[in-house]
Parts: sequence; structure tokens; C-alpha cells
Amino acid sequence: MAALLLFGTLLDPDLRAIVAGTPQYARPVCVPGRAVKRAADGDYPVLVEGDVAEGLLIEDPDPAALARFDFYEEGFGYVRRRWSVDLDGLREVDVYRPRGGGPEASGEPWSLAEWQRDWGPMTRRAAGEAMAWFGGVNGATLRAMMPTIRVRACSHLRAGAAHAPVGLRSGQRRDDVRVDAARRPYASFFAVEEFDLRHPTFDGGESGRLTRAAFMMGDAVTVLPYDPARDRVLLVEQFRVGPYARGDAHPWSLEPVAGRIDPGEGPEEAALRETEEEAGLTLRRLLPVASYYPSPGAITEYLYSYVGLCDLPDGSDGIGGSADEGEDIRSHVLSFDTLMGLVETGEVDNGPLLSTALWLAMRRGTPGAFA
Repeated sequence: MAALLLFGTLLDPDLRAIVAGTPQYARPVCVPGRAVKRAADGDYPVLVEGDVAEGLLIEDPDPAALARFDFYEEGFGYVRRRWSVDLDGLREVDVYRPRGGGPEASGEPWSLAEWQRDWGPMTRRAAGEAMAWFGGVNGATLRAMMPTIRVRACSHLRAGAAHAPVGLRSGQRRDDVRVDAARRPYASFFAVEEFDLRHPTFDGGESGRLTRAAFMMGDAVTVLPYDPARDRVLLVEQFRVGPYARGDAHPWSLEPVAGRIDPGEGPEEAALRETEEEAGLTLRRLLPVASYYPSPGAITEYLYSYVGLCDLPDGSDGIGGSADEGEDIRSHVLSFDTLMGLVETGEVDNGPLLSTALWLAMRRGTPGAFA
């Protein structure tokens, strides 16, 4: 009789149901000689030698559910392996183990309850998108997709928790939209979702059936580094595929520092990290400019824009970026007046940089604005 032994995040019943697709009877077991520790680089479980580890045993698992478990686990680089064990009369069970060397464990026990509180909602949301690709892509492809799937899951939860004011706008809500069908025809670094939907109209009625598509992106930050003592800013320049695909003769864009918000980060943490990575700068203070949808007609991306106070002495510019992410970034340090001259000529045509430059222009003369 085959048996599957589960540890870690799949002990969460809601996540397990999403992954398996059908209910699977699992009974709690305690495995001697093993322990589940928190990974050294994040809040996820690592199976190591120890006193005893708690798990769940699925005896004679449904083949369809087992294939789904295999697909999901391969999305994180784990594969099912046979394991010799003395457990309730069983001599062998299947366990998911990391392909290759595996992650390093910390000395701290991994807590299912803490993980459910801090990471459960995002992981369940991400699992729903991941399992929608079951049968359409293989596990290796899913593994390449998982980082951005998790970013999109975080963005969805952040949007649901936001409390934007409703004053001038109507009080109509997301729940008032009726979705007849939803499709996800493409997913890689980004994704596309297409909906057949109906929404309330301002005259009290309902629209006809509409087909609308959205380009699914994660939330991101932009930062314009500013030195108030020298009245200087730092811009970054890099190749952008959007202008290239549009046919722009000069698809290198002048921009603020920018990057996505990774799982487990807040917008300010991401802003500080991205400024260090792209420009090599340590910011003294972040000044919030605005948070907004840059193109809500089709793109889900939500931006948090900041001005970052810092020192920009001569020699602060240079070439940087992450080679692992294919980034080739040149930075420019220039006076604020030069920046506004580029705005006037149209050489600055990046939306977040335009809005941040105008925000800064309104505050430069305000006493104590940058103290």
C-alpha cells in the first residue's frame, strides 16, 4: 500500500484542499528521529534530524490528487521520494524532498500557526493560481512562474485590505460586478486575465455582457533620490521593452528608481531595498508622494511613489543593476532645474517620474519640507 507523508505548509487544511482538488483523508502522525525547523532564509519548513516531527499520513492516495501534489511541490523544487521509516507498521512512505542540496535550516522550530497567520492567505491565493495551470504546464515551468505568482497574490491581498476614501466616487463595490466567465490565457513573468462580466451602471441598471482583459502585474515602488542641500536628483536610465514594442526609436527610458514589492515586504522596505540595489544609495528618509494605478484601463499594477532624501555628491552616478535579473542601469545625477528642463522638452516621458518631479517642484520652496 502506498502512503504519502506530509510535513510543513501542506498541514494547512485549506491549502491542502486547493492543491489536492478533492478531499483526502489524512491522519496525524508523529515521526521519530525528525524535526521541522524554520529555514535560515525565510519562514518555510525544513525537515531535519531531531526528536519528533508532526505530520499527516495519506494512505493509498488518489492518483489524480497525487499528481496534483507532485505538480505543486515541483513548483518549489521539491520531488516525491521513497523514504524508509518505521511508522505504524509501514516500512516505506513517500515524502517531498528538495531536489539537490536543499535549503539550510535555522535552529528555530517552524510554527504552523505563525505561518498560517503571516503567510497562509498569500500562499493559498498563490496556490489557486498555480493549480489553475495543472495539466497546462509542467512542474519546471511552474517553478519559473511561482515568484511572480506569489507577487500577484500579495498584491491582490494588499488591494483587498486597502481603505481608499469614497467621497466623490459612487459607492459601488467589487462585489457588485457579476462575472460570467474568467480565463487566464497567458502567464509567465506577467499574466493576462480575461473576463466576461456585467457591472452596475450609473442610471441604476446593469451593463450588457462585456469582455475585458487585464495585464496582471504586482505592486511596485518608485523612488526619486533627492539631495536638498545640493538641489540634485538621481535618475536611472535603462532599456524598456514597452517603448520598444510600441515602436519608439529610443526605447531607453529616464526613470526614478523602481521595482516590485516582494512577498513579505511593505512598500517602504521595497523602496529602500531597490534604491540600494539600483543606485547604491542609502536613504535618510522617505517622503510619500502618492499611491495610484498608472493605467487602470488594462493594467493591475499599483504604484507607491516616494522622494528619497540622501546625499548626492559628485561621483554618485554610475552603472549598476542586477545581472541575475538582466538589468543594465545607468544613473545620472543632475540639478533639479535640469530635470525640469527635461520635463519641458519631453525627454522625460515616464509617468511616475513626471508626477514625482512636479510634486517635488511644489515643495522645494516650503520651509522645513526636507528637514
